[in-house]
Amino acid sequence: MRSTEMTHRLARPEELDALRALMGASISELQKDFLDERQIASSRAIMGLDTQLIEDGTYFVVEAGGQLAGCGGWSRRATLYGSDQTPGRSAALLDPKRDAARVRAMYTHPDHARRGIGRMILGLCEAAARSEGFGTVELMATMAGEPLYRACGYVPIERIEDDRGGAPVPLLRMRKSL
Repeated sequence: MRSTEMTHRLARPEELDALRALMGASISELQKDFLDERQIASSRAIMGLDTQLIEDGTYFVVEAGGQLAGCGGWSRRATLYGSDQTPGRSAALLDPKRDAARVRAMYTHPDHARRGIGRMILGLCEAAARSEGFGTVELMATMAGEPLYRACGYVPIERIEDDRGGAPVPLLRMRKSL
C-alpha cells in the first residue's frame, strides 16, 4: 500500500460541520471494542467539538491525501474535556507556572486510524503548550485512546465514569511532564 502524505494546519471556523462528522465517525467506530452501544451514545453527549479551541487558534487538523483524517488540540483554559454543549465548562485561563495545559478533543477518522495521526497531533499540542511556558499537560482519555497516550509518556492520575450522557462512560485522566 502506498503511503499518503499527511499535512497539518490550524482548524478553520468554516470546517465545523466536517469536524463534527469526523468526530461522530470516530466515536461510533473506534470506541466499539471498548464500549457498549449505550456508552457510545452517551459519549456523543459528553464529547465533541469545543469551538473555543478554534477561536483560540489551538486546534489542529491533519489531512491525508487532501482528506480530513484527524483533529485535536490543546488549551490554555480550565475545561479538561467536552463540547460546546457539555455542562460545567470553564473558559478561565490557566497559569502556566502552576497549571497543566489541556490536550483536548483528539479524533481520528476510522479510515485513517493507526497511521500516526494521533501521535502527530499530540506532538503539535505539546510543542505549542511548551512554547507558552507550560511544563505539564493533562488530558481525559477514552479507553480507545489510552494505549496511545501511555505510549507517548502520559501516566494515569484518576479513573472516572461520566454518566451525564445517560450511561456511564469510563475515562482516564492522564498527565505528562514536558
